[in-house]
Amino acid sequence: MSARRQRSPLTFQVTLTVLTLAVFALAIVVGFGLYATMQADRVSLERQKVFLANGLQDQIAAVKREQESVAVWDDSVINAKAGNQTWMAENLSVWMYSYYGHNRVYVLDDANRPVHAMREGKVVSPAVFGEDEPALRPTIARLRQMMSKDASQAGAKFVADDLVSLGGQPAILSVMPLVPSSDRVTQASGSEYLHVSIEFINDAVIGKIAQKYLLAGAHLLPMAQQLGSAAIPLIDKQGVILGYIAWDQERPGLTLVGKASPALALATLLAASVLAFLLRRLRRASSALQTSQAQAQYLAFHDTLTGLPNRALFEDRLRRALLTSGNESKVALLYLDLDRFKHVNDTLGHPAGDELVRQTAARLQHTVRDVDTVARLGGDEFAVILIDVRDVRNAEDISERVLQKLQEPFKLMDDQVFISASIGIALSTGSDADADDLLRKADIALYEAKKNGRGRYQVFAGDMDDLLLRKRKVESELRSALNGGTGIKLAYQPVFASDGKTIVGAEALIRWAHEVHGALPAAQFIAIAEERGMIGQLGAWALLEACRFAVKTKLPWLAVNVSPLQLRDAGFAEEVASILAETGLAPKRLQLEITENVLLENNDTTRAALAALRQSGVGIVLDDFGTGYSSLSYLRRHAIDKLKIDRSFVRLLDGDGNSGAIVKALIDLAGALKVEVTAEGVETEVQKALLVAMGCQQLQGYLLSPPLEPAQLVALPGLSSANATTEAAASA
Repeated sequence: MSARRQRSPLTFQVTLTVLTLAVFALAIVVGFGLYATMQADRVSLERQKVFLANGLQDQIAAVKREQESVAVWDDSVINAKAGNQTWMAENLSVWMYSYYGHNRVYVLDDANRPVHAMREGKVVSPAVFGEDEPALRPTIARLRQMMSKDASQAGAKFVADDLVSLGGQPAILSVMPLVPSSDRVTQASGSEYLHVSIEFINDAVIGKIAQKYLLAGAHLLPMAQQLGSAAIPLIDKQGVILGYIAWDQERPGLTLVGKASPALALATLLAASVLAFLLRRLRRASSALQTSQAQAQYLAFHDTLTGLPNRALFEDRLRRALLTSGNESKVALLYLDLDRFKHVNDTLGHPAGDELVRQTAARLQHTVRDVDTVARLGGDEFAVILIDVRDVRNAEDISERVLQKLQEPFKLMDDQVFISASIGIALSTGSDADADDLLRKADIALYEAKKNGRGRYQVFAGDMDDLLLRKRKVESELRSALNGGTGIKLAYQPVFASDGKTIVGAEALIRWAHEVHGALPAAQFIAIAEERGMIGQLGAWALLEACRFAVKTKLPWLAVNVSPLQLRDAGFAEEVASILAETGLAPKRLQLEITENVLLENNDTTRAALAALRQSGVGIVLDDFGTGYSSLSYLRRHAIDKLKIDRSFVRLLDGDGNSGAIVKALIDLAGALKVEVTAEGVETEVQKALLVAMGCQQLQGYLLSPPLEPAQLVALPGLSSANATTEAAASA
C-alpha cells in the first residue's frame, strides 16, 4: 500500500503533466485553429468580393457586346432613320429583351429625341423616355462628346456605359451610336442615331453572376438595409452608391472548425491522433479550396458557351506570343466572323445559333494545331493565334482549311445549315509588334474581306492603311470644297435627236479639279462621299447647281445622276421639290438618272420616293441599262420614263454582230414599254448610223459633243432651235 501510495502522487503528477501538456498543446492547436479560421475567412471574403466585382464588369461588357450585335448594322441605320417602328421593335428592342434580357431600350435621333421605346418586352410611347432621361442624360452627353472629339472616325465603334438608378432600382446602362456595318450605307458625322440599352441589376442578374463563381444567396440589398461584411457597393462613374450586392459568405475556416469539432472532443484523450486528424482535415480543406479557386479562375478566363479562351485570356496569350516572336518565327492573327449568323438566329432560333457557335468552335480547334490558340471574342466573332509562322503563305493555308471546314454542312435542330465565314489576317513584323495594332490590322483586313464578297480571307497590306489615310484626306478636302471651297463644278453633255443636230436635252456631269491630284475621276470621289456620309450634301449641291443653270437656258430638260443612297432617304422627294421651287425650274424639265441596283433593292423608301417624283412630273431615267440584272419584273414594278443603253454595247457596234442584236433588242424593249431610249457613248459615224437605223431616238457621245462648260453649251446653235420646237409644241 505504501508503494502504491508513493506511485500515486507520481502517477497523478505525470498524469497532471500529461494533461497539462495536452491542454497546452490543445490550446495552441485551438488558438492556431481560430487564427487560421479567421484568416481563411478573411482571405476568402476578399476573393469573393473580387469575383463579384469582376462578374459585374463582365456583365457590363456582355451588355455592350450584345448591344453591338445590332448597333453596328446597315439595316439599323436605315430603318431607325426611316422611323420603321415594326423593324426596330423586332430587331433593336423587343429582340434585345427576348434574347438577352435587356429591360429597357430607347432609340434616339441625332438631337437625342426618342423615336422608339421598349420596356420589359413591350413597345411603349417614346414619351416615357422623359421619366428616365435625367438619369441617362450624362452618359448620352459623354458619348456625344466622345464622337464629336473624333468626328473623322465615321463608323467607329463608340460606346459609353455607366450604372444608373431608375425608379430606385440600379441598372446597367450602355449607349452606342447606330453605325453601318459596310460601305454600302454611310452617314454624316453628328447625324448618328443612338441605341440606349438598360438591364436592371436584379436578383436574377446577380444570381447569374454569383452562379459563375459558385456563391450562394446573392441578392440586391437596398441602401436602407443594414450591411454585413459580405457585400459590395454598386457605384456609378460619379462615385454615387446606388445599392449593394450581398451574398451568403463562404466561411471555409468556420466550416472546417465545425466539421472538425468531434475530432477536437476526442483530441482530449488522444492528442497525437487528433493532431494528425486535424492535419489531414486541413490538407483536405486546402485541396477543396484550391479546387474551388481553380474553377473560379477558369470561369473568369474562358467562354461559358464554348469553353474557349475569352477576350481577356486571348489578349494575354497574344502579348505573350508576340514577346517570343522574331524575324524567323512570326505570329499570325486570324480574325473571323460568321456570315449570315443573324439569319440563322432569326430563322431557327437562338438555341440553334448557340449550337452553331459551339460547333464552329469545335471545328476551329480541330483545324489548327494544339500549340495555337482559338478564342471567342463575343457573338459570332472568333480569333486564332498562330505561333511559329514562317510567312504569310502558312497563314493563308490554314485560313483556306478553316474556310473549307466551315463550308461543310452544320446539323442544327434536325436541319442542315450551310454558312460561310470571312477572315482577316495580320502577320507580326518582329518582337516589337504591338498586340492592339495587330488586332486593328486584322480587323481592317476582315472588313476588306467582307467588302469583297464574304466567304473569303484577306491579308492585311500596308496600302490598306495608306488607302484609309488617303480616303480621309480626300474626304476632308471634299468636305471643305462643299463648304465654300473651290474646284467642284458641273459640265454638261448635250443629248441629240436622231438627226444628230437637234439638241433635245443635256446631262449634268460632276467634275473636281483637285489642287494636288488634278482632275479626280468622279467615280472615285463619289464613292468616298457615299462611304463617308457626304453623298446627300454632294448630291443636293449638284442638283441645285444643275437646276439653277437649266432655268436660265432654253434646254427642254436636264438630267442629273442620283446615288442609290440618296433615294434611301425618306425626305429625298421633298428635297427635290424644294430645290425645284427655290430655282423655279418646272419638274418636267428635270430628269433623274438611276442605276438598276436601285430597282433591284425593291426598298419601300426607294419605291415611295420614285413614285412621288414621277407624280410631281420629274422624269426617271434608267442609266447603264443592260449591264446589270436587266429584268422585266422590276421594270413592271417601277414605272420609268427612259432607258439609256450603256456605252459598252455601243462601242462594239462597229464589228460585233452580237452587240448589234442586243442593242436592237433593248431599243425594241423600250418601244414595247412606250418609253424613250438614249444611246450613250456614240463615238463613230458607223455607230450613229446603226443606232438610227434601229430606231434609237436620242444620241449622246463625243462624236456629237463632249461635255461642255455652261457657256459653251448655251452657245451651241442647235439649242435654240430645239427649244423653239418644244415651245411651239407646248403652245399648240
